[in-house]
Amino acid sequence: MRVFDSIALIKWLHFILLSMAGGGAVVALLLSGFEDDHEDLRGLAATVWKRTVSWGFRLALLAGIGALILHYRAGNNLLLERYMHIKLTLVLILLACSEMAPKGLAVGKRGAAMLALLLFMLASFVMYNQTIFGQKPRPMPVPMAQSAPDGTMHADR
Repeated sequence: MRVFDSIALIKWLHFILLSMAGGGAVVALLLSGFEDDHEDLRGLAATVWKRTVSWGFRLALLAGIGALILHYRAGNNLLLERYMHIKLTLVLILLACSEMAPKGLAVGKRGAAMLALLLFMLASFVMYNQTIFGQKPRPMPVPMAQSAPDGTMHADR
């Protein structure tokens, strides 16, 4: 009996880190909208992004790489799946935007932060709906009819 499932644990950790980063991105963008009117909030969005969102995405990337390695060692190579190539491309662009976002938020520009949030949502969509990317449904086998010695037809089971 196996008590500890390392793949499930690292996938859970990956999910928690992504939830932290995604939620932090929304909060940071909301705060950046209030910084224009409230002097006491100036710079808070960049700080939240740098400490919460950037680290959440960085650690989620490491957890995701760990999950890929554990899957590979278990005999399931996820890199052969088409959706994984789409997701990894989005993730690399997401990380680049996430690293640029704090400097932009510090001077009142939200472009990189909004693009990072959009790419986060797109990567989540790709992962959740992985079956829509190039996989064709397998046809169901049709039972063959055979004639019995008495002349009646019977379907194979």
